[in-house]
Amino acid sequence: MSELERLLRPELRGKTPYGAPQLEVPVQLNTNENAYAIPEDVAAIVERYLSREVRGLNRYPDRDALALRTDLAAYLGHGLTADHVWAANGSNEILQQLLQAFGGPGRTVLGFMPSYSMHPLLARGTGTAFVDAGREDDYTLSAGHVRAAIAEHDPDLVFLVSPNNPTGTALGADVIEAAYGAARGIVVIDEAYAEFARDPESTALNRLAGRKRLVVTRTLSKAFAFAGARVGYLAADPELVEKLLLVRLPYHLSSLTQAAARGALACAARLQAEVDELKHQRDRIVKNLRAKGLPVADSDANFVLVGGLADAAAVWRAVLEQGVLIRDVGLPGRLRVTAGTEEETTAFLAAFETVMDRHPDLFGTGS
Repeated sequence: MSELERLLRPELRGKTPYGAPQLEVPVQLNTNENAYAIPEDVAAIVERYLSREVRGLNRYPDRDALALRTDLAAYLGHGLTADHVWAANGSNEILQQLLQAFGGPGRTVLGFMPSYSMHPLLARGTGTAFVDAGREDDYTLSAGHVRAAIAEHDPDLVFLVSPNNPTGTALGADVIEAAYGAARGIVVIDEAYAEFARDPESTALNRLAGRKRLVVTRTLSKAFAFAGARVGYLAADPELVEKLLLVRLPYHLSSLTQAAARGALACAARLQAEVDELKHQRDRIVKNLRAKGLPVADSDANFVLVGGLADAAAVWRAVLEQGVLIRDVGLPGRLRVTAGTEEETTAFLAAFETVMDRHPDLFGTGS
């Protein structure tokens, strides 16, 4: 053990950083990015918003990002105001701030894995104990399971993801109600992929009113094709938002980030066209792979979890050899693929069919 390793916090020793493979291949469908670049007309509007800020960069940004929060509230609707919304550098920072404020040493956050793999890492980074209550064998999550897990572990925070990553499945309203009714602490519904849901009205935003401990987190990375800008946000009771000011860094969200996000929000309706096309390509993947006899769950996200693989790692490598990068998320017999453009999706389906034809022994578990 090196000197620095000995000085490192014990819970961080021997751990590896989060990250997906970054490989230069023709088709990259492994990180759930929006496959479409910012349209030229939207880019021009974002640039106008940015240009207003450049000459004032000698000054600190609006510490509380009030204009951005006002725009985010207008986008979300549901009677929300700027006081109900908080923004940060990606939804990961939002989740980190929630853990800093309501978690920490001696406190526990409850999750249901497999789910977003950053949740336990963020917990570890804030000194919060992470408890994994698991899921059913088919990776679904029932109200009874959630209720029982909360009763057993009595967590300070509960993390639920809808649509879930990596399964793509959305939570039923009964699961959210069960979690909030059973928990004494903060209940966080991570809705990073909410705009891709087959029923957009199923959002947990419908349940915020009167529930002071309920939080809905979102991002501009996916539906707004804004992954490079790093903008995440939450909606919650104004009192909870106030508590987050205790842990946010001064001027944490740059003037340029705030301006770019406001430009993107001004084009929300325009960007919805790309969302609709990605949903079409996602459903195309589901239909095509099911026709080949593979078990694939309906997805409410911009990705699909493919099952029925006897050797997922070998299938991943074989697809990569065809010039298509997808994601091995570590689940036995399963791989995840992001919905791409029509051309990228076609390339993936062709590559997958080639692998099935050449290596039939790698398929057929029925899982």
